[in-house]
Amino acid sequence: MQQIHAVYFSPTGTTRKTCLTVAQTISEAFYLPLAVEDFTRPQKRVEPLVYGPKDLIVIGLPVYAGRLPNLLLPFLKTIRGEHTKAVPLVLFGNRNYDDALLELGLLLEEQGFELIAAAAFVGEHAFSRELGAGRPDRRDMKKIREFGTSVSEKLKENASPKRIWELLGEEERPLKPYYTPRDRKGNPINILKVKPKLDPAKCIGCGRCASLCPMGSIDPQDVSNIPGKCIKCGACEKGCPAGAIYFDDPGYLYHRSELEAQYTRRARISVFL
Repeated sequence: MQQIHAVYFSPTGTTRKTCLTVAQTISEAFYLPLAVEDFTRPQKRVEPLVYGPKDLIVIGLPVYAGRLPNLLLPFLKTIRGEHTKAVPLVLFGNRNYDDALLELGLLLEEQGFELIAAAAFVGEHAFSRELGAGRPDRRDMKKIREFGTSVSEKLKENASPKRIWELLGEEERPLKPYYTPRDRKGNPINILKVKPKLDPAKCIGCGRCASLCPMGSIDPQDVSNIPGKCIKCGACEKGCPAGAIYFDDPGYLYHRSELEAQYTRRARISVFL
C-alpha cells in the first residue's frame, strides 16, 4: 500500500467522524499519507472516483431505511477499484442497518475492490435528536479506533480478502427491501415526497440550509423553495443555526415518534474482521 483514503457521504457529520477515525488509525499504523474524498455535496459527485492496487479505501455511508441511499446509487457505481483493498462502513440511526452493509460490500466487489473488514456503527438518527443522541460518543470512538487497529493488524498479517458473505457469516440471498414505516393498523406510511418547511419568523437569511443540502435541492435565492428531491438526511434541519427548518407532515411525525418509542435503547455496533 502507498496511500489510505477516507471516502464518505455524511450530511450530518457522523459518518465523516467515523470514517476518518478508522482511516487515520490505519494511516498512522503504516506511516502512510491519508487522502480524503468527501462526496457529500453534489459538486463532488461529478467525476468518478478511481483507485488502484496500491490504495486502501475506508468508505462510509449512512443507512436510510435499512439500505444505502437509493439516489446515490448511480454515483456509487462510478467508484472503481483495481484489486483495491476496501473497508466498508455504514452508520445507522439506532434502529438497524438491515442490508445496508451487505449492499455496500456487494457493490464494492462488483467494482474491483477486495474486502478486508467491515463494520456497522451507530450515529444520531437523521429524523431525531433522541435516537442515538450524541453518537458516536466517547465509548463508540474507542471501539472505532480499536476497529481501525484490528484492521491494521490484519493487513500486516497479509490476511486474504473475503467476500462480503463470508465476512458477515451469511449464505447468499437476495437483498431485503427498504424498511417501510407503518401505522398502528399496519398500513404503510409513504414519506418519500415529504419536504421540510421554513419558519420565516426565525430564518436569518444565512443560506446555510441550501449549502448543506447534499442533493442541492434547496433554492439558495429562496430557501423556502425546495424544487429538488429531499432524502430526509437532516442536514438542513440540524444545521440551521436559528432552528427555522422543521417538518410538519403527519406521517413523518408519526414515524419519528414511533421510532423514538421503540428504539431508545443503546444500539450495538457490529464489526466483521
